[in-house]
Amino acid sequence: MKIITQHSIIYISSEIQSILTEVLKNFGNRKIFILVDENTRKHCLPAINNINLIKDSEIIEIESGEKNKSIKSVEKVWNELTTKGADRNSLLINLGGGIIGDLGGFVASTFKRGIDFINIPTTLLSQVDASIGGKTGINFLGLKNEIGVFNHPKYVIIDSSFNQTLDKKHIMSGWAEMLKHALIFDEKDWNNLISNDIKQTGFKELNQLIARSVSIKNHFVEKDPFEKNIRKALNFGHTLGHAFESFFMNINKKITHGEAVIHGIICELFLSEKICNFSSKKANEIIPYLLKTYTKLKFNDSDINDIIEYTSHDKKNEGLNISFTLLEDFGQLKIDQFCKKDNITEALNCYRKL
Repeated sequence: MKIITQHSIIYISSEIQSILTEVLKNFGNRKIFILVDENTRKHCLPAINNINLIKDSEIIEIESGEKNKSIKSVEKVWNELTTKGADRNSLLINLGGGIIGDLGGFVASTFKRGIDFINIPTTLLSQVDASIGGKTGINFLGLKNEIGVFNHPKYVIIDSSFNQTLDKKHIMSGWAEMLKHALIFDEKDWNNLISNDIKQTGFKELNQLIARSVSIKNHFVEKDPFEKNIRKALNFGHTLGHAFESFFMNINKKITHGEAVIHGIICELFLSEKICNFSSKKANEIIPYLLKTYTKLKFNDSDINDIIEYTSHDKKNEGLNISFTLLEDFGQLKIDQFCKKDNITEALNCYRKL
């Protein structure tokens, strides 16, 4: 499948070698750099490194893990690009998950005021989320994605067979974003998605589900590239999700992005019921599925203020107001819903009692 957007061309296929070969012909004889971590160098680079057009590429490796999505890693990549002779016509291929895509996109956007880049996402999460939409960035001072720019890759090449290298936890992290896409778009998409057992889905079928999820995300991105309005729909579950992610990261109890988002969705469904009259009946059908599929997070009453404090750093806020995207119904969105601290505390307490 080929999806042509305003900014990027997205391929979803099991023929990554032939597609990448054709894509690279569009870049002539540019010097090519491939950004990897130790895992994608071992498990994913062999899938592409015998292509003639990149056999002489320079490989740049950073360490995997959220703690390495940092300015220190950015400096390392800038340094290697410089010492290995990169210029403004060079091409960076980001081969990896969301950390590689976010950080590599940020590096490409800032090196010599911007070089072209291609994303080859190798995790389900990055395939349906981080690799598309043009958000790049790094964490800073313990805050997720605090520094970054909007800039789109020229191409995104998605091959679900890379997911065979992932453990269950990372598959489920990507599944969480796919569930979110369905919730914010259409009840039919939700029902279709939950009728699948992600652990039993073959790569051909998964490519089709990925393509649908990518199309939903792209629907919002195309309407609002710089997240001034309707693209904020994609933030459903993320205001508290990012707060959970930052909170647990800073107490050294790391959770995946997808886990954080799922539990953010549950809490924000409580807020949607209270503020936007989302159907309690529907919430009571959605939440048990999510709790059956993802292990509930554990935090104390005394932690709630800290979690709320992390929401205050969310980039969608205006002044002291905490902004949420909430639901009136499947696909019926209310963006820029500014919630009081008491409402957020109540939602977190409802979650704790589940």
